[in-house]
Amino acid sequence: MGGLSFYRDDDGTITGRNLDTGFTVIDTDEEEVKRRLYENAGWDYTPPPPPVPPGFHRFALVHDEFGGAGFDDERYARLRENPPSGCEPDDWGCFALECERPGATLLAAVTDTVAEIRREYGLVMSSLGIEKPEEWYGEGKDGFKGRVVAHLLLMAAHRAALIGYSRDELVALLDAASTGTREDAEAAEGAEAEEDTEAEA
Repeated sequence: MGGLSFYRDDDGTITGRNLDTGFTVIDTDEEEVKRRLYENAGWDYTPPPPPVPPGFHRFALVHDEFGGAGFDDERYARLRENPPSGCEPDDWGCFALECERPGATLLAAVTDTVAEIRREYGLVMSSLGIEKPEEWYGEGKDGFKGRVVAHLLLMAAHRAALIGYSRDELVALLDAASTGTREDAEAAEGAEAEEDTEAEA
């Protein structure tokens, strides 16, 4: 399968590869890797927008129903005319919002925005519109990786509802799969090491 792939190496560099041509770029600058790959693929490259202010997060929200109507559908009239603060409507072949919103984390900003749209406009957004959620690069939970997580959670909630799964069933799966935070895991490992030391003594 063709396309572009990106991978962050253990030394901090980023490897980008055009799977169609075999062209490979390795650099510490993520945007430079992307620019050169786009150039090799013959695609237009658009530089990223300036950073958002501290405490704000940039993300998109999409309402894309299977077989549903597009951007101009009457259901989106209020959202087009009076979107939530910090969001701008955009036509992605479906209805989308490009947002810059405040939040303690990216996930918190997405959650608050989804809740506001559901409460004020009666719509549940279905994803963040990420085309290749299998890609995994960038640093921290408020970057691309965080957007992938939010995208997959929102898409899972949307599709689960379509086939009849309840909220409780989704939460049960998350609870079963959750391993806690990195700090929790490190604390557990430390406790096990202390028990081993005591047993040896």
